[in-house]
Amino acid sequence: MSSLEEGPILFSRLLAIALLLLVSAECVSAASNVRVIDGDTIELDSVRYRLHGIDAPEAGQQCKAADGSEWACGQAALHKMESLVLGHGVICTPHEKDLYGRWIASCVADGIDVNREMIASGLAWAFRKYSVDYVAVEEIAHAGHVGIWQAETETAWDFRAHKWGDATSSGTPVRCPIKGNINSKHEKIYHVPWSTDYAKTKIDPRKGERWFCSEGEAVAAGWRSPQWGR
Repeated sequence: MSSLEEGPILFSRLLAIALLLLVSAECVSAASNVRVIDGDTIELDSVRYRLHGIDAPEAGQQCKAADGSEWACGQAALHKMESLVLGHGVICTPHEKDLYGRWIASCVADGIDVNREMIASGLAWAFRKYSVDYVAVEEIAHAGHVGIWQAETETAWDFRAHKWGDATSSGTPVRCPIKGNINSKHEKIYHVPWSTDYAKTKIDPRKGERWFCSEGEAVAAGWRSPQWGR
């Protein structure tokens, strides 16, 4: 091979290596910017996305097992979400914003449909109130008694409703049970009645802490929800 032929070949090889390094760097960057909030919510590049069409167990929720015992389905959903998105290139396609300013989105991690995978693994319900996109996938998981389908158990929305009812009937100020806490880092974080830290969170108005009647009200006032995952 002549030196004239070697020049273009060497250039092509160097260009291919440079492009490979660039793609790898972009994937690492994308992965490093993903944070898991809970089993159906993530942050990507500081933008919060609530996954479209699914409703995962809350972080502190327990579900019924086939043998009649209980298992930490909320933590299982959280860890499943972490396994799907952390360390992977994630792309979210937003649909619309919810009442709390989060984008409702469909997310893909290295080509895997994250929304669908949470349903298929039995670690989220199809949120039929808002979408029927994952109903067929849910029916397969249900038939296989996977995850939340191994026994009759309380749905995430019923769990939230009964926790809300318990809190509003227990004498909280003007029936507004959401606790707007300010932590040691001076971060404003609100805790809803189904939060794992709800019972131990105390409100001190002298520190600027307060009660809220809705999550929308808390968000508008500058508070954010807790992050349960990594």
